[in-house]
Amino acid sequence: MPHVVIVSYTGSEEDAAPFVRDHVAYLERHHADGVFLVSGPTVPSSQGGAILAHGVDRETIDRISAEDPFVENGVATHTITTIEPGRVHPALAAPLTAAPVSQN
Repeated sequence: MPHVVIVSYTGSEEDAAPFVRDHVAYLERHHADGVFLVSGPTVPSSQGGAILAHGVDRETIDRISAEDPFVENGVATHTITTIEPGRVHPALAAPLTAAPVSQN
């Protein structure tokens, strides 16, 4: 099932700045393992960002979210909404219905 993860700064972007490099590595790791389909800043970016994840259950996405360096260092929180797709654009059907990603 897909999950929408909203990343909200608990303070300012400047508070998060020391952790950006580790946060980007976290994003790259989960894009590479196939869990994150899309990630990026919100508009305006001062609010945080968003992630579209898939292929893992809710327990796993909760664990992955807790590992975000922004969350670990208290400069952001994650709000997760899990979606049960009723209708899917054909261009997204394959990635959203792919077999679950193995997360050891």
